Amino acid sequence: MRSRASLFVSLCAIAVCVRLGASDLTVTRTYVTVSRLRAHRSRAWDRLGWMVGRTDALEPRFSVDIPGIFCNPFGGLQVMGFSWANCGAPDAPAMMKSLEVSPDPITIPGDLSASASGYTKVELSSPLQVNLTVEKEVAGFWVKVPCVDDLGSCDYDDVCALLDQLIPPGQDCPEPLHTYALPCHCPFKAGQYTLPKSDFYLPNVDLPFWLTNGNYQVEAKIGSQGKEFGCLKVEFALHSA
Repeated sequence: MRSRASLFVSLCAIAVCVRLGASDLTVTRTYVTVSRLRAHRSRAWDRLGWMVGRTDALEPRFSVDIPGIFCNPFGGLQVMGFSWANCGAPDAPAMMKSLEVSPDPITIPGDLSASASGYTKVELSSPLQVNLTVEKEVAGFWVKVPCVDDLGSCDYDDVCALLDQLIPPGQDCPEPLHTYALPCHCPFKAGQYTLPKSDFYLPNVDLPFWLTNGNYQVEAKIGSQGKEFGCLKVEFALHSA
């Protein structure tokens, strides 16, 4: 099921590109790990574990490297010129008010500072769909990146169910969500949500060769049962460090 996947996420939303840290570490500095391609589970599923900071949710299992398919030839990446904008209707019920990340460029692996705030006028409950459109600039034109191995322009059927699998209900939300009383399970009640400036450590991450080096724009739409609640668009350049 495609909902077993990642918001980009990473770089996207749900405070889209804010990485939420590991539950057994401090608010001010968070260390997380990204696993390589694994047997019996998609890479995107593991990456979502990285995004929500639950490395303990990813049980040890057999891993396989596929030379030439996933590459990071210089051992690092740089994300440059990160920008964002709401892309939904002016009266959309869910909006980002602020999203700040630094430094520029962001080096992976390396340190990242991030803060975010937003609101929803409606309760966000299951089934909560996220539709991603990823485009890469090629010869001056924006070309849609297809959904491959749950990475790219993919549709995720219910992120609520995915969160429940990554963070079993009844457990504390990972830091810094727990400290700032931010929820990590549906339903997300109507109201304001704020993540104060927090520091994170981004580990090395392997990407498919076709997702490295270039200018990208990512549009994430969130909705339920045919109704769109909000849309966030981010733009950035990705280069091998």
